[in-house]
Amino acid sequence: MTATKTTSNTTLDAAPSTPAQASLYQQLRGHLATLKLHAAAEALPGVLESATAEGLTLTAALERLCSIEVSATEARRLAGRLRFASLPTPATLEDFDYDAAPTVDPKLIAELATCRYIESATNVLLIGQPGLGKTHLAVGLARKAAEAGYRTYFTTAADLAARCHRAAIEGRWATTMRFFNGPALLVIDELGYLPLPAEAASALFQVVSQRYLKTSIILTSNRGVGSWGEVLGDTTVAAALLDRLLHRSVVLTLEGDSYRLRDHQARADTLRKTTTGTHQPLR
Repeated sequence: MTATKTTSNTTLDAAPSTPAQASLYQQLRGHLATLKLHAAAEALPGVLESATAEGLTLTAALERLCSIEVSATEARRLAGRLRFASLPTPATLEDFDYDAAPTVDPKLIAELATCRYIESATNVLLIGQPGLGKTHLAVGLARKAAEAGYRTYFTTAADLAARCHRAAIEGRWATTMRFFNGPALLVIDELGYLPLPAEAASALFQVVSQRYLKTSIILTSNRGVGSWGEVLGDTTVAAALLDRLLHRSVVLTLEGDSYRLRDHQARADTLRKTTTGTHQPLR
């Protein structure tokens, strides 16, 4: 009698039906749990059932089980990157209103969404008056970077300056500089919105200088680059800062009406129409 060989193309048996099969099944789940393959251990019964019902080969069933674990691992890692990123809003590039921002080129944003600029350590500067969507775009691009596997961190210029100031006082300057130098993408929001203390220009310069030509920065500002000397209170530092930021950069200038002002006007118009429609003239 010729022995039957088991190959990777053999279909799986039905769910465990004997004590020996049940014991083997439990050992398999135990191995998966020991290896911290918790998603695979949880999915094992369903995969075995579907494999039997669909007549899957052993190879196909293992691939399905592994893909479940891989998907769960990627989801956990993404959740961790997004927690670290500290994004202030759930904004995405997909819900950006390009009709309300005619100076923003959708093709350019789509190119930035590929994150290729991070590979070349290119910076992105978003400049324009408040309410035009600079922070929305910055958050959306940061989210794309996190989804692509890049370590990303979001902060405001004021918070960065305050953190560096505390670090200098507490003797943690080098540690703080390493922290801001670590992420592949650092987003610095709202430069120019609030007055910065005298040491802020030096702190910002140090962060930009350490990341120069190595990692990317997205920076938003309501002030044109010609006003940064006034913003930072030091024209020399501002010139050196801009020299590094602009050396390899994409600059987007946003123009138009504020989102918030448009929303306010739309609500006011709706209220006015409603009031006009329901108002009864005095007799």
